[in-house]
This record gives sequence, structure tokens and C-alpha cells, in this order.
Amino acid sequence: MGVMAHMNIRRFRKEDWLQVKEIYEQGIATGNATFETAAPPYEKWEAAIADDLCLVAENEAGIQGWCKVSRASDRCAYKGVGEVSMYVRAESRGKGVGKQLLQAMIKESEAKGFWTLNAGIFPENIPSLRLHLSMGFREVGIRKRIGKLNGVWRDVVWLERRSQIVGVD
Repeated sequence: MGVMAHMNIRRFRKEDWLQVKEIYEQGIATGNATFETAAPPYEKWEAAIADDLCLVAENEAGIQGWCKVSRASDRCAYKGVGEVSMYVRAESRGKGVGKQLLQAMIKESEAKGFWTLNAGIFPENIPSLRLHLSMGFREVGIRKRIGKLNGVWRDVVWLERRSQIVGVD
């Protein structure tokens, strides 16, 4: 597992969608990234982004990963709580792309007033669990048999990261 050169982390733009969708589909294909079995249409995917919190990691070869925050709830009390999703291109996994994206997203989300980020991760996705735990997330619990993927009941590890700078009053 080599370390990848520093990525350019920037805001997602609509013209990034085809590469972002391709990376999402690679994650779907693993069977350990999401309950989705196909990437949604652009409009549906984009509509779930909270406060323009969607970042991509790119290098000279193109986009290597993406991360977005969705609203955890429409209720006012939860306006600073988001759910993070992150996907890394298959050939770039294990090279620090996810870490750079997650670090940047934590900073961006805090700048926009988010005090808690949640993540739901399949227990089989050990690299993602390790990454989130290393970035200050803690395991809240395991949602047992929370949903079926391809006819099989799956558990989800529920993680959260509480900001040390936002919502500390």
C-alpha cells in the first residue's frame, strides 16, 4: 500500500458527475459500500447534498474519490447533523485519498456549522471503519439486520464524530 501524492481537494462541479458516478458504481460493485444497487440519476444524487458539502479529490489522472454530506433530518434541532458518504476509485484505495477527503470534509462541515457527522458502514468494510475511527469518529452501535442487500440481511455499524469547535456551548 503506497501513499499517493497529495490530491487536489475541491468542491464538486456538475461536470464531475460522470467520474463521480463511475466511482460510486465501483463502490456498489464491492457489495460492501451501500445498500444501493445502482447509481441514482444525477438530480436525485445532487439533491441530497447539504449546504454544498460535496468534495472531490483529483490528480492528473482525474477524480480519485468523492465525499458528500447529506442532512440527517429536516428538523431544526438537527440542522448541524449530517451523514457523510465517501467513495474512492478502486485503483486508488488504501493510498490516503479517503483520509485527505475526510479531513477536508470535517473542516468544511464545521465551517458551515455542523457539529456532528454520522456514518453508516457495513462491518465488512474494515478499511472504511478504520479510517473513520482514526479521524475522531466513534462507534455508537450496530444496527442489526437493518436492511437487505441482494436478498441478504446486513448489519450497519453506526459511527458519529462530534466537533470540538462547533456546538460546544
